[in-house]
Amino acid sequence: MFAVIKTGGKQYRVAVGDVVKVEKLPGDAGDIVEFDEVLLLSGDEVTVGTPTVPGAVVRGDILEQTRDKKVINFVHRRRKASSRRKKGHRQSVSIVEIAEIRPPAAEGGGSNG
Repeated sequence: MFAVIKTGGKQYRVAVGDVVKVEKLPGDAGDIVEFDEVLLLSGDEVTVGTPTVPGAVVRGDILEQTRDKKVINFVHRRRKASSRRKKGHRQSVSIVEIAEIRPPAAEGGGSNG
């Protein structure tokens, strides 16, 4: 079983036991985080959300709060002397291990009155 979740403006395909690097989430190492924006569930049958699957939850454990590799932005303008600029950026990330994919609970015979 796998799911497609949305967090930090990006989409990730995850399965139980996967370790994913997502944009920084609130919490410390060892905390539990739940992703409720589940866009797709795949198991015995595929469930596609419109835009999300209501009631579906993906639970994960934060392994580490760290920073990603440095990305260098180098700008050079050819026709002007000494027109060069170099900037670096390190994005804060959370490393999360997916512990559980919970499909929506089976609905009872209640009315939606």
